[in-house]
Amino acid sequence: MRLVLISIALTGALASPVLAHTGVGQTNSFASGVAHPLSGADHILAMVAVGLWGVLRGGRAVWVWPMAFVATMLGGFAAATLGLQIPFVEPAVWASIIILGLLIALAAKAPVWLGAALAGLFAFLHGHAHGTESTAANLIPYAMGFTVSTAGLHAAGIGLGSLAQRSIGKVAVRVMGGLAVLGGIALIVG
Repeated sequence: MRLVLISIALTGALASPVLAHTGVGQTNSFASGVAHPLSGADHILAMVAVGLWGVLRGGRAVWVWPMAFVATMLGGFAAATLGLQIPFVEPAVWASIIILGLLIALAAKAPVWLGAALAGLFAFLHGHAHGTESTAANLIPYAMGFTVSTAGLHAAGIGLGSLAQRSIGKVAVRVMGGLAVLGGIALIVG
């Protein structure tokens, strides 16, 4: 738990009020929903990181954490489309990349429930960003699209982490976590 608090504090110190979801483009179809998470490094890094962290933790975390992410992401999406306003969503989305990367790089051994809660918190914010940027028309196809894409990115993280762990060892997964941290920092300062 101490590691999680340190990670959050460090990320808060690094976060700046930059926007990851400006000029999103169309948000009114299944295809645009599928394309959206694949079009931004913030989405790719965070969602792949959930899969990597699950692999590093092992056991039920491999499937519970991605499922928690997808479910609460949809909750955040619904909350935003219903008008719930949350300040600092964009910095929190980028902070999620750094925190997840640190959890992987430092091989944080969170209980499955705590990892699911953290993944869910980050997912709620990612989903809220999706909901804030969406149009009123065709919300369901858009949500279905980014849900499929998100699950695919989690699967990619699981596959990449499993392959790296089998062929090189856990250190390879931890290095990928460190790279996610660097990617998150680059997004903030870039």
